[in-house]
Amino acid sequence: MGHAILCAREAVGNEPFAVLLGDDVIHDPEKPTLARMLEIFEEYQRPVIALREVPREQVTRYGIVGGKHLGNGVVEINNMVEKPSLEVAPSNWAIIGRYILPPEVFDYIEETKAGPTGEIHLTDALSRLLQDGPVYGYLFPGTYLDCGEKLGYLKAVIHYSMLREDLAPALKDFVKGLLD
Repeated sequence: MGHAILCAREAVGNEPFAVLLGDDVIHDPEKPTLARMLEIFEEYQRPVIALREVPREQVTRYGIVGGKHLGNGVVEINNMVEKPSLEVAPSNWAIIGRYILPPEVFDYIEETKAGPTGEIHLTDALSRLLQDGPVYGYLFPGTYLDCGEKLGYLKAVIHYSMLREDLAPALKDFVKGLLD
């Protein structure tokens, strides 16, 4: 993902920017997650990353952060590890595909060496950015759906279909019929 973000450098210029991964779907009926992240960015003037608490046995699937919970879902991050083993994971707070980043992150991405799989991990660049000042996380409420896997995609379709008055009754009947 680091290389993909680096490709946007010219378009972004010298402005803060948001990165939203399309396979990570977040539904918060109270306030959109990105809107809350923008408020946190405005307050602290530092990068903000969406976080979600995951079961401990799943930490090896995510970038994981450690830090101090400041309240209202805000975490001051002090450590980041890309897909750590259970033994070295600093917490079970997983990075979920929403970021608000400053333009200087491009320099950190450029300086980051590719990992064992040949990828430049954004988490590695952000870890280095963390040495120059705080990075904040937002433990968002609401529903998180990972559409990067087949079951997660199906759950997302059903979740959003059930929110629609024109689809929910027929979908409920259909699912009930399948279960009978």
